[in-house]
Amino acid sequence: MDTAITPAAVPTRHLYTVEEAKQLLSMSRSVIYEQLRAGRLGSVKQGRARLIPAKAIQQYVEMLISEAEVTGYGHAA
Repeated sequence: MDTAITPAAVPTRHLYTVEEAKQLLSMSRSVIYEQLRAGRLGSVKQGRARLIPAKAIQQYVEMLISEAEVTGYGHAA
C-alpha cells in the first residue's frame, strides 16, 4: 500500500492575500515573504496588493512534500 501523502486541493478561490496564505500554509508573515523572495512561492501584484494564486500555494505544498519524500517523509519504515 502506498503511504505517500497527497496534498488536499486548495479552496476554490483563485487569489489569496499574504495574510490568508499565511493561515493556509501555517507560516509566519516573514517566512511567506522569505519564500516569495527566494522564488519558492509565486505571487502577483494587483495595484499595491501582493496576492498569491491558489495554484502557487498548491505547487508550493507539492514541492514541500516532494522535498520531504527525498528525506524519507511519507515512506513506510
